[in-house]
Amino acid sequence: MNHRRTASRLVSRAATAAALATALGLGVTAAATAAVPPPAATAPATGSDHDGGWHQDGLTLSAADNKKVDAFVARARRAERAISPQVRTAAVISHAALIGFDQRLKSPDSLKRKVATKLRENPGQTADQALGTVNDAVRFTLQWRAGKYSQGVTTASGLLAAWGNDSTRWSNTWNRPGYKGINAAWRAPRSGQLFEVQFHTPESKRAQLETHKLYEEQRLPGTSPERVRELQAQQDAIFAAVPVPAGAEQLTAPARRLPAPDPARRLPAPASAPGTVS
Repeated sequence: MNHRRTASRLVSRAATAAALATALGLGVTAAATAAVPPPAATAPATGSDHDGGWHQDGLTLSAADNKKVDAFVARARRAERAISPQVRTAAVISHAALIGFDQRLKSPDSLKRKVATKLRENPGQTADQALGTVNDAVRFTLQWRAGKYSQGVTTASGLLAAWGNDSTRWSNTWNRPGYKGINAAWRAPRSGQLFEVQFHTPESKRAQLETHKLYEEQRLPGTSPERVRELQAQQDAIFAAVPVPAGAEQLTAPARRLPAPDPARRLPAPASAPGTVS
């Protein structure tokens, strides 16, 4: 089956689907995330210091760097309002389950751990440079059963590209030892915000969740090299049991944005979904 050709045909259907979703008050796109509440308001970072700095798990940020991360978090929250409706609509059109939608915003503490780790591992790097590499402050997971996976990924990624999102990273690890899945990063056209979309099957997502604590321990500054190797071996064994969907190893990012349609037939941008963060 030519997945790219099928995706192109589905893009033309997207106009009808998006318009219908708008007319019905996003009743269709809301179904993809039924019973999923919006994220809670950002809580203060648990590792905040009295002087404005931050510390946690042996990692630290100065007051100035901590302030930069807080500003980055605020920008990401604003940008998410326009990104989420597109991802939700792409999920409906590609028949994907949208997993963990209430966790679409990375927590401030998690971002601070990530930046502090980058600064620790790369002496001389600035907080601004570290933040420039963060692509998962806004993140989503789309999931299909194995038999629908390759077609679903092709359709969803094609739609995101058609709506003007630039593909900045495409990591397909279905043909490698270890982690299984596709982690893709995109840059939103108006805000310039980077966001991540992970493409999974139920089995690969389950393996990711099962190995999460192992991965977190592996990344801690105090973990010994011997323990790091042991933890990696445990993760590799779990992912090795994940079935590889037909065609998944050959999936690549959209080669380019689809040509802009005639103005009279322009794809409508997905309307804001109910429950979107305000």
